[in-house]
Amino acid sequence: MSELAASTDGELAALALAGQQAAYRVLMDRHRAAAFRLARHHCGNEDAALDVTQQSFIAAFAALGRFDPSRSFAHWLARIVINKSHDWARRRRVRQFLTFALPLEDARDVAEASPDAETQTADRQELDRVMAAIATLPARLKEVLVLRTIEGLSQSETASILGTSEKAIETRLYRARAKLTDILRA
Repeated sequence: MSELAASTDGELAALALAGQQAAYRVLMDRHRAAAFRLARHHCGNEDAALDVTQQSFIAAFAALGRFDPSRSFAHWLARIVINKSHDWARRRRVRQFLTFALPLEDARDVAEASPDAETQTADRQELDRVMAAIATLPARLKEVLVLRTIEGLSQSETASILGTSEKAIETRLYRARAKLTDILRA
C-alpha cells in the first residue's frame, strides 16, 4: 500500500476501477478528513456528518467510472458531499415535520438530549454556537462560506466545485459573512 501512497488520485481511481481494493482505501484515507469537515459544517452535527461522509464515499465509489482523472478528485468529492448534505437536510426537515404530528407527550421522547452546559468549556460552547449559526445559513451561502473560509479553497476552486462564476462566489461570500454576523449578534 505504501507504493500507492505516491499515486495521484486519477491513478488511484483507475486502479480501484481495475479491482485493486487498496486503491479505494488510499483514496478514502486521503480525502476523509476534508469530506467530514465539509459535511460537519453543512449539518452542524458530528453524528450526521459521519453518516453524510460515509454516504458520500459510497456514492463516489459507485460513480467512480464517471470521474474525470484530469480534474480534481477533491473537488468532485466535495460536490458529492454537498449534494449528500442537501439530501440529509431534506430528510431532516421531513422528520421535523412528522415530529409535529405526534401527540405532545410523545414529542418529549423524540427531542434530542442536549449535553449539559456545565460540562462544556467556553470555547466548545462558542464553537457549537458558530457551527449552529453556519448550519442555519441558506445552502448557497453556506457552501461558499465553508469552502472558502473553513476549507481554505481559492475563489476559482470554489467556483469550479459549485459550477458558478468567481464573481458570484465573491458576492455570496460577502452575503454569508454579513448574515452570519447578524445571526451571531442576535
